[in-house]
Amino acid sequence: MIVYDPDSPTPAFEQIRSQIAAAAASGALAPGTRLPSVRRLAADLDIAPNTVARAYRELEQSGVVVTRGRGGTVVADASAAPAARAHAFVAEMRSLGVPRATILGLVEDALSTPATMHH
Repeated sequence: MIVYDPDSPTPAFEQIRSQIAAAAASGALAPGTRLPSVRRLAADLDIAPNTVARAYRELEQSGVVVTRGRGGTVVADASAAPAARAHAFVAEMRSLGVPRATILGLVEDALSTPATMHH
C-alpha cells in the first residue's frame, strides 16, 4: 500500500502522509479502514517508528485519520473529507514554503474559476 523511496528528496514522513492522504481522498482507503500500527508500518518500511508517528499525527491534525486508542488509527468519515482536503492542501502549500497570502490568493482564484475548468 505505502511505498517508501529512500532515494527521494521528499522526507519519509511526508511520503507516508501524502500517500495515505491521497488514498483517503480518492476513496482507495474507505472511511473506517484501519491503518497499520505505527510499529508495524515502520517495520514493513524499515524506518523509525517516530517517522510513521509523525505522518499519522499530521494526518490526524488535518482530519484525514482518527486515532481511537486501542482501536487503532482509521480513515476519517467521508463527511469530513472537504475539511480534510482543505487542511491537506494548506499543509502541502506550507511544506513548500508558500506564504499565507499566496495560499489565500490561490484559493480565491480557484473559487472564481468556472467549475468546468477544475477537471
